[in-house]
Amino acid sequence: MFTFAEILDIIIMTLVIGFIFKDIFRHKPKVEVITPDYYLKQRRGFNWNDFWFAAAIVAPSIILHEFGHKFVALANGMMASFHAAYTWLGIGVILKLISAGFIFFVPAYVAISGTGTPLQFAGIAFAGPAVNLVLWLGGLIVLKKVKLKEEAYRFVFLLSRINMFLFIFNMLPIPGFDGFKVYTSLFSAIF
Repeated sequence: MFTFAEILDIIIMTLVIGFIFKDIFRHKPKVEVITPDYYLKQRRGFNWNDFWFAAAIVAPSIILHEFGHKFVALANGMMASFHAAYTWLGIGVILKLISAGFIFFVPAYVAISGTGTPLQFAGIAFAGPAVNLVLWLGGLIVLKKVKLKEEAYRFVFLLSRINMFLFIFNMLPIPGFDGFKVYTSLFSAIF
């Protein structure tokens, strides 16, 4: 089901994602009131808690999105393999290091080969954003129905938000995005 190269790509992508987003999705929110005690307790250097917290929020959303594409393609009799987009990950790291105000990059993709109908390709293209839709709405349901501790609430809230962003962003009808592939494949299937 998974090759060694795919597992290695997943691990590397997760580590890079954790680094890129560690200052955005902090394990503990920033302090509202700055006191001398706050400065004394500040750790210098790399914050591993923020790194792992960011990786735990963002990487699974991306990995599961790509698995959606992969498993639907495999179910339709095609070949599909997960790949980390190393050039784009490098761009993300550079944007992070120069403190760019907005970070845009493609962390991973699934290479699909084989033949199918336009409806099959529409389903494959929609499978990734559909996973993000389920995680987004599932997160909202958990937040409304389950009493969570503060840290768990924050984790589910951020997970839900990142999946909302991934769903909406990926469904835009822009060439190269999943939405464009969904809409053009549906158009081909209908006409």
